[in-house]
Amino acid sequence: MTSITPIPALDSNYFWVIRPDINTPEVYLVDPGDAAPLITYLRQHQLVPVAILVTHRHRDHIGGIDELLRHWSIPVYGPESPAIPQITHKLKGGDKLFFAKMPLDVIAVPGHTTEHIAYYMPAREDANEPALFCGDALFAAGCGRMFDGPADVMWASLCRLAALPNATRIYCAHEYTLANLRFACAVEPDNLDIKQRHDQVSALRATNSITLPSSIALEKRTNPFLRCQEAGVKRFIEQQNGHHIESDAEVFALLRKAKDNW
Repeated sequence: MTSITPIPALDSNYFWVIRPDINTPEVYLVDPGDAAPLITYLRQHQLVPVAILVTHRHRDHIGGIDELLRHWSIPVYGPESPAIPQITHKLKGGDKLFFAKMPLDVIAVPGHTTEHIAYYMPAREDANEPALFCGDALFAAGCGRMFDGPADVMWASLCRLAALPNATRIYCAHEYTLANLRFACAVEPDNLDIKQRHDQVSALRATNSITLPSSIALEKRTNPFLRCQEAGVKRFIEQQNGHHIESDAEVFALLRKAKDNW
């Protein structure tokens, strides 16, 4: 059985520690933006990292790599980017990784950054649900800002993720869920699924509890950035902008702009 552990760090980040087999000490580290909390966790639990997986170039996802490599000589997998010289195995969408007991599909999700990729772990014989490690492309009830864009490219990336099995567990990189749901409530005030999720997440954050993982099914019901084709989301954007909007990609572009200024 696989275990997936969040390591809270920096302002709002989660670094994910994947242990494909709880009977062995070998683990994989996802987006290690700071080495210190990971080193502490690994030593406390007598775990041995065997690889680092990177989704994109931002400092809060790669800032701990050099220090980790000083402690463990391990490969670093990730997208090709001059900002990530530590990458030893360059990946692109469509690639497949075959780690022991942990196959991963690489999905290209450009938009937040050009090189952004996500890692998808299909369900396996041990009955694990499929898992997605998506960095800053998709958040619980939100999505990343468009630093590299354009909007239609990022919308296509999100549609690619939304097409994954509904049971897929989403392990994104930040604790932004409550703020995202406040925006979602404004976008679709009549969406009872959003209101219920907002109340549940509010209770979790009141005790500083993690709100992840999410799921594809839950996101399709409550994440406005996956719902740009829905009448309520289109109505919100048209009211904000004062004109009719045809394409879902344009709805997404204006919705992302609205969230940036929220």
